[in-house]
Amino acid sequence: MIVVVIIGLLAAMAIPAFQKVRQASQDKTVLNNARQLSAAADQYFLENGVSSVLSTSLVGATNYVKAVNTVAQETYPDGFTQGVTITISGVAGARTVTYAP
Repeated sequence: MIVVVIIGLLAAMAIPAFQKVRQASQDKTVLNNARQLSAAADQYFLENGVSSVLSTSLVGATNYVKAVNTVAQETYPDGFTQGVTITISGVAGARTVTYAP
């Protein structure tokens, strides 16, 4: 009986810690994706002399970013404007991550 109680206590302490680490990892991955998209948009702006671009011009097999892999069902913006903060919504269905270029 004591063994079961000890295992239960260890599980009760480990699960919230695991969830916190998982959330932080997801947020960092989403932020890194935003950085890649921002860098791709900046390169597009320099090469084409424009100040806005659709994500379809940035992401693709022959474009600046080959693919953006989602990790928590997040939604990336459809377009990017020079100097405007990038907001990624729906991270794990509850959070929003922003990146200011």
